Amino acid sequence: MEKLQFEFIVKAKPDDNKTNIYAITTITDTQGQTYIMPREYQSVQLHKEIMKHEIFDKIKKSLQKRHDKRQVWITLTKDMKSTYLDDGNIQFDGYLLEKLEPSQESSSTESLSKKIGNKTKLLAEFSIQKFSRNTTNVQQWLDTYESECARLQIDTDLRKIEMLRLLLEDTCLDWYTSMIIKYTIDSEWSVWKKSLCEAFADKGWLPIRYAINFKYIQGSMLEYALKKERLLLETNKSIDKKTLIYLIATGLPNFIMDKIDRESLKEVNDLFNCIRGLETFARKYDTKKTQSTGNTYIKPEIKQTGKKSCKICENNGKFNRFHPENVCWYSRNNKITDKKSFNSNSILEVELNNEDQKN
Repeated sequence: MEKLQFEFIVKAKPDDNKTNIYAITTITDTQGQTYIMPREYQSVQLHKEIMKHEIFDKIKKSLQKRHDKRQVWITLTKDMKSTYLDDGNIQFDGYLLEKLEPSQESSSTESLSKKIGNKTKLLAEFSIQKFSRNTTNVQQWLDTYESECARLQIDTDLRKIEMLRLLLEDTCLDWYTSMIIKYTIDSEWSVWKKSLCEAFADKGWLPIRYAINFKYIQGSMLEYALKKERLLLETNKSIDKKTLIYLIATGLPNFIMDKIDRESLKEVNDLFNCIRGLETFARKYDTKKTQSTGNTYIKPEIKQTGKKSCKICENNGKFNRFHPENVCWYSRNNKITDKKSFNSNSILEVELNNEDQKN
């Protein structure tokens, strides 16, 4: 009687990552030759004869969670022979399967191991910033992460969880370690996703206020504009273009805004181009403003109290002293005749200084 060994694995449904399916990934004959089942034929739902076989109940009982797998020998029935055998060739429903060569299997394993081990190369493949406790919008970051995983063909929960660790910073790594302890790395991605949102989602208004109220103070206006765009998009990536343009522009000084034609701004890049062209004008304006106001320094104590500080002390590098000059310790004309006079003047100076600090 002829028999074949089928490898069964629990994996995500191709078009629905939240749903598990039983899949047949390889078939091995009695000579030890292994054949690869194409992805489009792996779902056990397509293998009607196997689902009818009594062994399938044991398979379902043995495979309880995602990534579980078993290699099972099945004695072929007459109908199964016509489905999987064709004159000694391994097939499925008329499709001849490709034989997996030992060197090919070894090469595939080494390639995957090398990719996972090379953290620098792996991180370079992701077009996303690392996640930290300062990430403004957790759900938005996760959506981007899942999109990147799909682009890089990271389609299993196990690999998503493994790759997530490489994109975490600071205390988020402690959260990751706790998740490993509580749920293990073989748990479902949906569990990790939900936990990350609950642990780090900022439900307050601080990030919103910071993004909207962020204004240009000094330096490059273009750098300001780029940063404000990022802050706004981190809070809401669905913000419409006009609102985004207006919020960035209102953070600029009024004399710069008045130089920009609002109706000509169709895209955010149009605003960036205008700002870039006004950088020189802004620098000239600041220089002119500084020259017109001068650089005269007004001592805070005079403005606040109106007291006259001791010029003799200032000449000796001692500021904020408000005793009369005729009793100044540094005065050449103020000769200390005895220890009592010296102590009296010193005490007076200290008292005056302390009184001024209180005021």
